[in-house]
Amino acid sequence: MNLHDLNLFATVARLGSITKAAKALATVQSNVTARIRLLEDELGAQLLHRHHHGISLTRKGQEFLPYAQQMTALVQKARETVSNTHEVEGVLRLGSLQTTAAARLPELLRTYVNTWQRVDLAIETGTTRELVEAVLNHRLDGAFVCGPIDHHELDTVLAFEEELVLVTPLAYRSPAQYLSGGAIPKLFVFKIGCSYRSKIEQYLARHGVDLLNEMEFGTIEGIVGCVSAGLGITMLPRSVVERSARRHEVRLHELAQKDSRVETLFVTPRSVVRSSAMERFIEVIAARTGMAKKPKNSPLRRRVNH
Repeated sequence: MNLHDLNLFATVARLGSITKAAKALATVQSNVTARIRLLEDELGAQLLHRHHHGISLTRKGQEFLPYAQQMTALVQKARETVSNTHEVEGVLRLGSLQTTAAARLPELLRTYVNTWQRVDLAIETGTTRELVEAVLNHRLDGAFVCGPIDHHELDTVLAFEEELVLVTPLAYRSPAQYLSGGAIPKLFVFKIGCSYRSKIEQYLARHGVDLLNEMEFGTIEGIVGCVSAGLGITMLPRSVVERSARRHEVRLHELAQKDSRVETLFVTPRSVVRSSAMERFIEVIAARTGMAKKPKNSPLRRRVNH
């Protein structure tokens, strides 16, 4: 089995396009197509569905992808060891909560990118549920998600500790103004699968508040803008909304510690051999939090409800 072909396949799977993969690998599209077909012939299985929108992995392709990624990572690490060089390169496909991407990632990425300039980073955002599934399916190499996460196929590293706050229009001087009424105008949330959505729903339910209308938004700006306009409330990390509060656009209300303290974890698949690029990234996270380099294992249940 040709290592070059494995890298071609992994790149095509990552980019979702043979044309994009050819460009990324500085080769021609026909060469990528031919090498993938040779790999499929060798394995006796179709790895890709080819259609006018690009490509997608077959079931066999999805099963084969983590092996291709691990083999290329192992060879890269072996070369680094034998050559005794400290060059770290490659691609990291990372996922992040929108709130983490907005408030926390820029500083972390600046430290990493300035040190390891030959690593290309691809970032996508989503809910905790979406990101965990993407890591388990090897579509992402790692992701920042809301804890706790207990999963026997994942390793976790504490990345950030957040304080959740209730975010209301300026007119609400205390939570009692809407809690006492038993109802609120609207609740602005991210889509189902968002940990913060679950937390505010549970918080309001404990206080006997009926949700008249939940409105889903895809961006932090949309949620904060609607709250600022006096249309309802939300719950977000303080780090995300402090600037809006300082501009007197919204009002922040502190919560009891059991409701406010949440951890943002960086999760990676336990079964995959980490590339040097990923190892350095985890070291940057660990250095920031003052934790040991070794990720914390999280055995237990398969299902993720966050």
